[in-house]
Amino acid sequence: MPRALITGGAGFIGSHLTEALLERGWRVEVIDDLSTGSIRNIEHLKGHPGFSYVLDTVMNRPLMAELVDRADVIFHLAAAVGVRLIVEAPVHTIETNIKATEVVLELAARKKKPVLLSSTSEVYGKLNKEKFSEEDDLVLGPTSRSRWCYAASKIIDEFLAKAYWKERRLPTVVVRVFNTIGPRQTGQYGMVVPRFVRQALRGEPITVYGDGTQRRSFTWVGDVVEAMIRLIQEPRAYGEVFNVGHTEEISIYELACLVKEMTGSDSEIVFVPYDRAYEEGFEDMPRRLPDLSKIQALIGYRPTLTLREMLTRIIAYEREQLRLEAV
Repeated sequence: MPRALITGGAGFIGSHLTEALLERGWRVEVIDDLSTGSIRNIEHLKGHPGFSYVLDTVMNRPLMAELVDRADVIFHLAAAVGVRLIVEAPVHTIETNIKATEVVLELAARKKKPVLLSSTSEVYGKLNKEKFSEEDDLVLGPTSRSRWCYAASKIIDEFLAKAYWKERRLPTVVVRVFNTIGPRQTGQYGMVVPRFVRQALRGEPITVYGDGTQRRSFTWVGDVVEAMIRLIQEPRAYGEVFNVGHTEEISIYELACLVKEMTGSDSEIVFVPYDRAYEEGFEDMPRRLPDLSKIQALIGYRPTLTLREMLTRIIAYEREQLRLEAV
């Protein structure tokens, strides 16, 4: 049976990817330093015969050499994530993203182990288009805004992956993920959906950053992991970059109203200026919608759930979490 190594496997997407691979009969080894992940995300998998995990950093090169050697493929998801963390800890963001990717690619290249690199829609920066395509220009703000260090570091990661494919024939696939949501996602680092849902369920003010007109598309975590699994096994994907997202978009204010309606909450919707939410001069993008034609053409990717269906599942999960916390 195939064996996968998942860096950041105790994170939100990583834990769902672990589950999906185990269900397919894969053996899965996870490494995570729990900087943004949680042991609770993989607690229920500990007794599974195909599952093992290590609590350590990807920067531990001797350990990583052993883990890579045992794997058939590597899913590199370990990264600094969340706008709040990025703004508050730019050194951590840059070092975590670039150094970890260097280690993974260098070790994988020794034995040509395929690597899937998780990137982000953030790399498109301030690009102003109806839909973002993989071949579009990337438009970042000034270096005086720490907000852009995350996008810049992930762009370097993508260049590294492409370079290893071009120069050393290491099979690499890059996926640019657009606003993934689902159970087990934390709102601690600025992720909007779990934050809105928890605020609504607790009767707290639902805090919309900025004026709420910014538009986003939200992707079900199950669709993201399915795309990752299919792409890593598709030789035609090697050396390529793919958007993974949804075709449906909504403004953040409309999202807040929808969450309030679906939870039956009496919460007030409150607008918080970016300067207060993050930092002075914080820049955000007015809209972010992916062009999915490339991934659709290669593997037939299609989103499986509407936003309302996703929110129904997330709200049920968060209700249960709040109930357990109250016990």
